[in-house]
Amino acid sequence: MAIKSGSIATVYLSLLLPQLLLLLHGAAPAVLGFTRGDFPEDFVFGSATSSYQYEGGVDEDGRSPSNWDIFTHEGKMPGRSTADVAADGYHKYKDDLKLMVETNLEAYRLSISWSRLIPNGRGAVNPKGLQYYNYIIDELVKNGIQVHIMIYQLDLPQVLEDEYGGWLSPRILEDFKAYADVCFREFGDRVSHWITIDEPNVASIGSYDSGQLAPGRCSDPFGIRKCTIGNSSVEPYIAVHNMLLAHASVTKLYREKYQVAGKGVIGISVYTFWAYPLTNSTVDLEATKRCQDFMLHWTLRPLVFGDYPQVMKNIVGSRLPSFTKAQSEDVKGSLDFIGMNHYYSLYVNDRPLGKGARDFVADMSVYYRGSKTDPPPGYGSSNDTIHDHDRIDYLKSYIGSILTALRNGANVKGYFVWSFVDVFEYLSGYGQSYGLYRVDFADESRPRQARLSARWYSGFLKNRETDVQNELSMAAEELQYLLNPTPQGLRFMVRYGPGGQPASACNLHTAASQHTTRHTL
Repeated sequence: MAIKSGSIATVYLSLLLPQLLLLLHGAAPAVLGFTRGDFPEDFVFGSATSSYQYEGGVDEDGRSPSNWDIFTHEGKMPGRSTADVAADGYHKYKDDLKLMVETNLEAYRLSISWSRLIPNGRGAVNPKGLQYYNYIIDELVKNGIQVHIMIYQLDLPQVLEDEYGGWLSPRILEDFKAYADVCFREFGDRVSHWITIDEPNVASIGSYDSGQLAPGRCSDPFGIRKCTIGNSSVEPYIAVHNMLLAHASVTKLYREKYQVAGKGVIGISVYTFWAYPLTNSTVDLEATKRCQDFMLHWTLRPLVFGDYPQVMKNIVGSRLPSFTKAQSEDVKGSLDFIGMNHYYSLYVNDRPLGKGARDFVADMSVYYRGSKTDPPPGYGSSNDTIHDHDRIDYLKSYIGSILTALRNGANVKGYFVWSFVDVFEYLSGYGQSYGLYRVDFADESRPRQARLSARWYSGFLKNRETDVQNELSMAAEELQYLLNPTPQGLRFMVRYGPGGQPASACNLHTAASQHTTRHTL
C-alpha cells in the first residue's frame, strides 16, 4: 500500500516502534541464534552468477553466438527479452568485484562462456575472453575470495548445435573434454573448486521436453509452445546420458592431469527439491519415491552406483539409454562433491501412468503442490523491492538448517546465494529478481543498488562472534530513514541498504563420499 498522507505514515511508524523496542529491550539474544563463527573454518559462504545471464557483450571481442542468443532472438522469452546486455558484467565486473569485497564474500562462483573462450567450439582460444576471466580470477584471489568455476551453465556455442545437435550427439564428449582441458590449464593454478555441468536434470527437461530453455526442442503435445523440431519422449534422456558421460570424462581428465596431491575438487550441480507424500496411502508413498528417483537419482544414482534407478528402467524402457560396462565404471564415483541447488520442498501424490506417447513428466506420473491444500507453486515472483525482509528470513532459515545438519554429522562444505546481482533469468528473463544487489535494467548504465539482504549477508559474514548488534543497527537505521527521509538518508539507503525477494535461490555444496551418498540413496 502506498503511503499518501502523514497520518498513514504515522500509523505505520507506530506499528513499527513497538517491534523495535521489543527487539531492543527483550528479545535481542534471539535475533538470529547463530553466528558465522559457529560454522567450521573450512566452510565457505558465497554467491554466484553465470556467464550468459550476467555478462552481456554478446558480440564483443570475438565471442560467438551461443544457443541462448539464437533462442532469445527468436522471441521465445517473456517480453521477447534477451541477455544481449543483461547485467553488463562484461563491462562492470571491476565494480562488482569491489562490491564482493565490501559484502565480505568468502567465495564466488562464476561460469565460463564456452562461446567467449573458444568461439568455434573447439580449437583456438580467444585471447580477449581469456584476459577477461583471468582478470576476474586474479582479483578474487588477491582479495582472498575463493574461486569456484562452473564449466558449463547451459550456454552452448551455437556452432556445435548446428554441426551435430549439441548434447544430443556423443560427439560433444570430445569437444567438452577439450574445452574443460583449456579451463583447467589456463585457470587451474588459481582455481581448486570445479563444477562440470549445472543441473543436467532440469536443463534436459527444459531444453528437450518442454522447450522452455534453449535450444527449445519439444514435440506435441508436451511443449509449452508449438515446437518445430524435437522429441519430448526421447531427447531428455539422451541429453542427460551424454552429460553424465561428458562429466565422467572431464573428471577423469582432471584427476589424472591436474588434481595434484589431493589438491582441488571436482563435482556436478543438481537441481533438487525434497518430496513429501500428500497422504499416507500406498500409492502416494510410491509416487514420492518415484518422484525422487526421476528428479534426483536420475543423475545421482549413476554417479554413485553406475546405473539408472530400476523404476526408470521399468517405466521408460528402451527410451532410456544404457551404459556399457566401461561407461558404468567411468561414471561411478566420478565426483568429489555434489552441488545441490534447492529452492523449496513439495507434497507429492500419485498420478496414473498414461497410455500412448509420454514425456519425462508423464513417465514420472506424479502431481505436486506447495502445501496439502494449495495448487502447485511457481518459481516465485518479485516486486523488485530493495526492502527484502522475507528473503532475509529465507536465508536465515536455510543457513540455520545447514548448521543443524552440520551438528548432526552432515558433511556440508559451503552455501552460495543465487545470485550476487540481478541477472537475466533463464525462465523469466527480467520478470524475476534474485540478486543481493538490484540492477536497474531500464537504465543503460545498469546501476547496482544494495538490497537489505546484501547488507544482512555482509554483516553476518563480517561479525563472526555476534550478529545481534548488526541487526539492531539495521532496524534503527531503517526507522531513522522512515522518520527522516532526507536526500542524505536516501543516498545512504541506496548505497548500503534494503531489498530483495522472497523466493530466492541458493546453492548448497555437500561432500559426496561413497559412504554418505550410498546411505542417502
